Amino acid sequence: MEFKSAAQKDCYERVAPWIHELFGEGVVAFDDEPLFIVNLGSAVASTRILDWSNGEALIRTRAYVVTDIEPTAELSYYLLRENDGIYFGRFAYDAENDIVFEHSLVGSSCDLIELRHSVNTVIRIADDYDDEIVARWGGKRALDRWSS
Repeated sequence: MEFKSAAQKDCYERVAPWIHELFGEGVVAFDDEPLFIVNLGSAVASTRILDWSNGEALIRTRAYVVTDIEPTAELSYYLLRENDGIYFGRFAYDAENDIVFEHSLVGSSCDLIELRHSVNTVIRIADDYDDEIVARWGGKRALDRWSS
């Protein structure tokens, strides 16, 4: 695996054992990029170690919430209002207008407890919101899209 910086490599080597310790058999690690897929129940999140800036790495965990959805002003307003009440992460649209929920941690200062809370919170919030969003605005839960 190639890394873009020493900070990214160091962070990956520190985080990899934690991910496996925390999530065991629910982890898929990739050999060609610093990426882990964590599966808990019906929810799936990706945790990626990114080269950030100024010799720092970033740990970004992202879960797809709803796919194949048409962004509307009402939906966007709903997501922004929900972001205001969520203190640990944020909703966003990705490049394909899928709704994601994600949280990032600074790699050099992250510890096992922070990583556990970050990954668990991302997965829990994605799972908590997907049914409501599909019922109100359509689209597919991410899990339904990939299992069909």
